[in-house]
Amino acid sequence: MQLAVIGTGYVGLVTGACLAELGHSVTCLDIDKGKIAALQAGEVPIFESGLEELLERNGDTGRIRFTTDYAAAIPGAEAVFVAVGTPSLATGHADLSQVTSAAAALAPHLDRGATVVMKSTVPVGTTRTMQATIQEARPDLAFEVASNPEFLRQGAAVDDFMHPDRIVIGTISERAEATMRRIYHPFVSTGVPMLFMRIEGAELVKYASNAFLAIKLAFVNEIADLCEQVGADIEDVTTGVGLDSRISNRFLAAGPGFGGSCLPKDTQALLHTSQVHGAPSRVVGAAVDANLGRRSGMARKVVTAAGGSLQGKQIAVLGLTFKANTDDLRESPAVDVVRALIGLGAKVRAFDPQGMGQARRILPDVDYASGTYEAIDGADVLVILTEWAEFATLDLARVRQALAEPVVVDLRNLYDPAEMAAAGFHYHSIGRPVATPSS
Repeated sequence: MQLAVIGTGYVGLVTGACLAELGHSVTCLDIDKGKIAALQAGEVPIFESGLEELLERNGDTGRIRFTTDYAAAIPGAEAVFVAVGTPSLATGHADLSQVTSAAAALAPHLDRGATVVMKSTVPVGTTRTMQATIQEARPDLAFEVASNPEFLRQGAAVDDFMHPDRIVIGTISERAEATMRRIYHPFVSTGVPMLFMRIEGAELVKYASNAFLAIKLAFVNEIADLCEQVGADIEDVTTGVGLDSRISNRFLAAGPGFGGSCLPKDTQALLHTSQVHGAPSRVVGAAVDANLGRRSGMARKVVTAAGGSLQGKQIAVLGLTFKANTDDLRESPAVDVVRALIGLGAKVRAFDPQGMGQARRILPDVDYASGTYEAIDGADVLVILTEWAEFATLDLARVRQALAEPVVVDLRNLYDPAEMAAAGFHYHSIGRPVATPSS
């Protein structure tokens, strides 16, 4: 099939590359001329495992191409995926200006019978508003619309797209349903559930899914705090809880709080939507509030580990992205923790495998190291903020020798407390007793 994807951000680029991998002919469009020029030159603007290889392979076969021209991308497309950004406004509502602009720009070029697919995460009612915008511009045009929310984890987005748990489609049009079945036939033929529902239901599935995950993360972090007070080990607790088939162990890892481009934005948008419609989401609101307070709590944990003051102390920070295997610092807990540490008088030297470029722009007061051990050298405290694999396999003897003081604050629970104590560290983690060297 001939398809178009509007927007080459995180969702749009992954969607376009994966649709091409399924055998479709895909044109990706973006109004950012610099981004399109880079993609045409083979440069990938985001770090996402497996994405560069997909783009190269499908670019070589001609199944994917890039343009800034709506007249080159939309005509002939049987389905047009709208995958533009919907960032949060100060009010908490999603900024839909890019959706509105895309709808107005694609309308003059849309073929009769084509399906416009909302892939962006949008509040309930947005897909029908987009439909009205296009219809107003082309009153005589017969076309279809559908909502097809994405469920992609940053760092594993390609794998998530190519091996989905389910495919959710919102539409009441038989023609749009048939189009979507054709697009996703390679998945449906292998038994992947494909759920059809009203557009409003599909829009809400995305928000409800992310809100539930946010609640789960906020909950486990509060249980971790309780563990520290009563002498329990959060790893024991989450193992016992996670073996309950009604709950599962996914998203039960205690840490510095959730971040990134999805959970914070989507929970805020859901809260706003629920308030507008007179059905306030109190549980979601509590999770959002708990997550915001979590970050200052992590800074206090570092202060405690450092003996009560950070004034003039050298802090080594490993990890700045909101999670491993991405270069994304949006809403990263690590960024807020680093700012808090600096505000408390610390000198911070940091390293992240992929996030250094963005970090330099938003954290100008940090000293950036070229590698892990350079960041650690001479530090009074080592703080692990992101769960990159290379931070979980440190040479502990080398770390012990490099640190001015043998103090480690592991906010991702990458190490075993007994092992760290045996290696000579004062080891502070999340929801577990502090481990100290035996005398």
